[in-house]
Amino acid sequence: MGCCLSQLAAKFAFFPPSPATYQVKKRDDGRLVAVSTTSNMPIDDPSLDVLLVDTKRGNKIVAFYFKNPYAKLTILYSHGNAADLGQLYDLFLQLKANLRVNLMGYDYSGYGASSGKPSEFDTYADIEAVYECLQTEYGISQEDLILYGQSVGSGPTLHLAAKLPRLRGVVLHSGILSGLRVLCHANFTFCFDIYKNLNKIQKVKSPVLVIHGTEDDVVNWLHGNGLWKMARDPYEPLWVKGGGHCNLELYPDYIRHLCRFIQEMECMTTEIRLKKIRQTLRLPKRSDTTISTNCCCQVKCRLPNCLSCSKLSCTKCCLWPKWQLKCLSCRKPGCLKCSCTLPKCSCACPECSCGCPKCSCTCPKCSCTCPKCCCWSVKCSCW
Repeated sequence: MGCCLSQLAAKFAFFPPSPATYQVKKRDDGRLVAVSTTSNMPIDDPSLDVLLVDTKRGNKIVAFYFKNPYAKLTILYSHGNAADLGQLYDLFLQLKANLRVNLMGYDYSGYGASSGKPSEFDTYADIEAVYECLQTEYGISQEDLILYGQSVGSGPTLHLAAKLPRLRGVVLHSGILSGLRVLCHANFTFCFDIYKNLNKIQKVKSPVLVIHGTEDDVVNWLHGNGLWKMARDPYEPLWVKGGGHCNLELYPDYIRHLCRFIQEMECMTTEIRLKKIRQTLRLPKRSDTTISTNCCCQVKCRLPNCLSCSKLSCTKCCLWPKWQLKCLSCRKPGCLKCSCTLPKCSCACPECSCGCPKCSCTCPKCSCTCPKCCCWSVKCSCW
């Protein structure tokens, strides 16, 4: 029942442009090019690679890869509803130049020139296939990747981000808490809901930048605010005053704030990222010692090692804390057969020469209690 309702919800969630604004054709040299359906002119850009990517659900999706020779990072862009790559071409060129990044954009199954029909799980397969293409074809690892999701694109973006613990960063542009929450205010998550981002964002370990318009009449600003509050590593958000759902790129603060985020992600080293992860997890430092706080100063102390195997609190050789000192001759704890381990007096006591513990003679030479008479020996017949 939940699956049927989910498929029904998908029919009302996806609105691919019809007809598509571009077509993909193959040139004589075998290279793929995108051709505009309005002007019938090919998009001839030396920095653009047009790709056909196979997904695990059997679809072929179209991807545009824009190369920037000065780029340190790469953005994987998941666009919003009712749009395709032909409409986003100019925006991608501006982002590539202004942010100094490589940019990979793709059309979901059923969008643009991509085959298949759109659905929640198809978009998940789409972004996974494009990420694999970035790894195999361009050698881009997750450490140098920033995921960008706009509106519906926040769903596949968070789906992939939750699986990549070393991802450099995430941008949520007019993102949604879930598909059902766009239509109505709901406090519960239903089985037929799609894009349950409120659950997945809590699994994202990388910094998350949230951008949302305060006057968004399609996806309420509360969605962006909720995502920002639930992020484990939230970056300073951008609330575009007066901004709607599809016009945030026109505001100067948009590109300015995005540039600052990209620059900070470029400067973030592995050491800084690990420090942030430790602070988030609040893991105590490993130590072999314990600190006693019952005294005026903090003194580090530890349990003694076993005398035989030198292991901490060994339970085979001795049972701590009930173990006894071992005899120096036979190495057995509490031995009464061999001589004791206490030091003997250097003088010779004239009154007795036994090791009886019951004698109490006093040594005349040193005027001390002779340790020879006080030792724990069994040689004396009166023991």
